[in-house]
Amino acid sequence: MKDMELFTIGQIVAPHGVRGDVRIYPETDFPKRFLHMKHAYIDGKKYEVTDVRLHKNVVLMKFAGVDDRNASEALVKKLIQVPREELVPLKKGQYYVFDIIGITVYDLDGQVLGKVSDVLKTGSNDVYVVKDDTGKELLFAAIPDVVRSIDIDAKKMVVDPPEWVDE
Repeated sequence: MKDMELFTIGQIVAPHGVRGDVRIYPETDFPKRFLHMKHAYIDGKKYEVTDVRLHKNVVLMKFAGVDDRNASEALVKKLIQVPREELVPLKKGQYYVFDIIGITVYDLDGQVLGKVSDVLKTGSNDVYVVKDDTGKELLFAAIPDVVRSIDIDAKKMVVDPPEWVDE
């Protein structure tokens, strides 16, 4: 079987109770997506989801074959992953962070400014950290006045740097 590309949507942080349930910290903007899951991948192995519920800021999940606390303890610190086709579809103009990381950033004149190395979540808007070949970092607010276009397929972002950014 060909290796499929899996994407992390959460991490198991602790067992929950004695019947094999686990506590999952969601690493997604869509925590309710867990409520509709039929299966998940852990270390590349497919697990059937038999029960799931939200509790405060965590997801409580039960997998077939994980029937006691010892079995659930073995899953602590493991990532919950899904294939790309099971990711929540995004609206136009929204992107997954993993699709933005590594994208080449150009200014309006076509000059390469670097590659996106990180995305900072600030609350009001994301901030793209762009690192050039020398290691110098530039920060760009992910707002329409600054980020003019993003082409995920071409791995290209065009920005209009604020005048205080020294290129």
